[in-house]
Amino acid sequence: MKNHLFYLFLFSFLWLTPSAEAQSQEFLPQIKAYLGQNSSLSPQDMQQLVVRDSHFATSTQAQMLYVDQYYKGVPLQQAVGSFAIKNNKIVAANHRFIEQLAQQISSSQANLSPIEAVNQAAAYLKLEGTAAEIIEQDPQKNTYLIAQNGLSKKEIPVKLVYQSTEAGYRMAYNLRIFTLDDLHWWSVSIDAATGEVLHVNDYLLHCQFEEVPHTHEKTDATPPNFTLENQQQSLVGNAAYRVFPMPIESPSYGNRVLVNQPADAVASPFGWHDIDGVSGNEFTSTLGNNVFAADSRDGNFGNSPDGGSNLVFDFPLNLNQDPKGYLDASVTNLFYWSNLAHDVWYQYGFDEASGNFQRYNYTNQGLANDEVYARGQFNADAGPGNNAFFGTLEDGNAASMSMFTWGAPGDPNLLQIASPNNLAGAYAAKAASFGPSITSTGVSGNLVLAEDATPDIYNACEPFINTNALNNQIAVIRRGSCNFTSKVLQAQNAGAVGVIVVNNVNGPTINMGGNPSATITIPSIMIDLNTGSNLISNLENGVSIQASIKNDGPYQKDGSLDGGIIAHEYGHGISIRLTGGAGTADCLYPCEITNPDGSCFQATEQMGEGWSDYVALMMTLKASDTRTDARGIATYVVNQQPGGTGIRPYAYSTDFSINPATYDLTNNPNLSAPHGVGFVWATMLWEMTWDFIDLYGFDPDIYNGTGGNNMAMQLVIDALKLQPCNPGFIDGRDAILQADMILNNGANQCLIWDAFARRGLGFSADQGSSLDRTDQLEAFDLPTTCTMGTATPQQNLFQVYPNPTEGLIQLRQHQQPEAFKVQVFDVKGRLLLEQEFNAQQQTQVNLSILNTGVYLLQINTANQQQVEKLIIN
Repeated sequence: MKNHLFYLFLFSFLWLTPSAEAQSQEFLPQIKAYLGQNSSLSPQDMQQLVVRDSHFATSTQAQMLYVDQYYKGVPLQQAVGSFAIKNNKIVAANHRFIEQLAQQISSSQANLSPIEAVNQAAAYLKLEGTAAEIIEQDPQKNTYLIAQNGLSKKEIPVKLVYQSTEAGYRMAYNLRIFTLDDLHWWSVSIDAATGEVLHVNDYLLHCQFEEVPHTHEKTDATPPNFTLENQQQSLVGNAAYRVFPMPIESPSYGNRVLVNQPADAVASPFGWHDIDGVSGNEFTSTLGNNVFAADSRDGNFGNSPDGGSNLVFDFPLNLNQDPKGYLDASVTNLFYWSNLAHDVWYQYGFDEASGNFQRYNYTNQGLANDEVYARGQFNADAGPGNNAFFGTLEDGNAASMSMFTWGAPGDPNLLQIASPNNLAGAYAAKAASFGPSITSTGVSGNLVLAEDATPDIYNACEPFINTNALNNQIAVIRRGSCNFTSKVLQAQNAGAVGVIVVNNVNGPTINMGGNPSATITIPSIMIDLNTGSNLISNLENGVSIQASIKNDGPYQKDGSLDGGIIAHEYGHGISIRLTGGAGTADCLYPCEITNPDGSCFQATEQMGEGWSDYVALMMTLKASDTRTDARGIATYVVNQQPGGTGIRPYAYSTDFSINPATYDLTNNPNLSAPHGVGFVWATMLWEMTWDFIDLYGFDPDIYNGTGGNNMAMQLVIDALKLQPCNPGFIDGRDAILQADMILNNGANQCLIWDAFARRGLGFSADQGSSLDRTDQLEAFDLPTTCTMGTATPQQNLFQVYPNPTEGLIQLRQHQQPEAFKVQVFDVKGRLLLEQEFNAQQQTQVNLSILNTGVYLLQINTANQQQVEKLIIN
């Protein structure tokens, strides 16, 4: 089924936030009183605080309120407060309000018009087109809507704000441009007085995976006794999907299964194909209330697989071909995992009230019309993108997810010559973006030069003069001035079973594209000039060449078959919507200062990639997993086996020999941002989660379970709601501690401290500015109420001194002496030294064999563990 109508709703982009009058302004006096007692804000600073949005969090039984700070009727960007009120008491408050606000305003002039501001931004971004017309405006709110005029894919919303700069807050026009190629959703703040570009952010997150040694750029048989480990929820609907079922992450981890009725009765009460809250499905294709999924090989929202009136989405999957050959199976898997992400995290508080993604809100809370548009094999006709995108704005605006194909480890040898012997062999070639995919069976025949009567006689730009010779053979054509599609169609009409296009310039082959005037049913490939010239010369000399066009690999991989990648991308929507409230999308931007070329000069400490990795890890966690297992992200698409590092610097594990990451790693300029920085944060969340599992057990019911895994997931979601706008690691840790206080009366405070301290986010750690990822200070200590490895208020197990050291250290046990083992790791996690000691109060350890540098010292007793950062001078 093909349906373009609802894709139009993706482009309803405005600042769609509930009116302040409809929100809980009655809480403002209580909030101001609290701030007056617990901050340095003056009454003047709090004069224009406005509750932007609020919701009741069922997990914490608290009213969540998100408050914006204004100055003379104009909002300050990112000056946001998050407040939790329970039993008429403020139980959590985190804010970025500005003290001495009037003194912080350095410019309040608006000399430019909104149209001039848009054109300044377009020039900075090097975009074609010019803004010329205001089509809508609200003078009271200082908001405008500018016609796209060939500049933006949608009308350009503009609003007056105060933007933070090193020189204070300056009045600016904040505007949004949605590029015509759908690759960027720019947010730009332009100084309203001077036209200077003050801040740039891209709402469309490009998950460029820098760490993996793989070519990339900035982007089924069923086992009969398989048990769906995480499917213990109430089910609705009558649909069935043949997919890699949760927690089976990808083809590397198991086989596909026909999953029946996977929609959750609470999160999706009318199933996954409803959009109106009335019994009965509106669609029989992969379209529905939570997700609209379709293929997008040409970059457009294309075809959605149809399951028929019985909603059975059971499509074949042969991985030994180009991904184009299994589009229906791919998009079905994308639809399934995207809906799972919606249903699973709904249980933990990413629901309608808090701003989740739904076309129709069954509870009438939050804003509707914001389903996720999931595009499979995005832009694959132009080649593998090795990437994934997710873009979201405020509640009420549809989100966009794009899954790419991933390059094979080497070019596929699509041309195979059987004879003569001196030409026999396999040759690299590039398949056309049109026509059928090239399978492992392929087509075979003799190579025949396709000739026309006009030089170049081999470029197929004129009618053939040897049509009969091409019947049931493979046509050889030279690249020339006419369209690739017309060349191939002419060969097809002559009866050819395939086409080989010879490049006419040196260098790599190109992607052959185009829009054929009729359906192309035969495969076509391009080969390089040297190979092709040799074949043409032999054919001209009467040599008979027998060949095949077939794909024996290596094959491209499809990101839509990796549930971990899909869950990761959906995780961006969760963290963005919950941080600072659903009415803003500006509280998790990755770059504070952007260079003129678009690269980031000063990255922030934001942990969005970490939360997304965590979402993926938790949705693929199995009862058989252990804390020391190596869990890589996206291992399938980068051709690694399970247990590989995937697309991160290290695999996730609590074993320091596998993953040695601590907080200080975020200061390393060789660690990417935001992906590498986020990896360190997810490492800490993973550490904490396994501590919860060890204490409370693992519950395979991901929807309604009560195990340590469920408890950790709940804390992470509630902490997202509690933390301030633009959080750093300390903010994120403290929000988790706050969530535990509200949820569990603080029962797990020391467990949480222990986990974070083990990875360098201890009591004395300092995040510096959350807008700068290079000023962090790690520490491994605990508050006085806790000690490493236990939940009782005691001291640390060992005193380690001196540190830094010249080579000798002393280990003094504070408690009853017991036997212990010392391990020393380098910063890459390699075990360098291991030694066991008998029970004694004080022990000297000789580390003089180690070079000057930074190491991790791990001390293990029978039941506890202590980790220290050790410096050897």
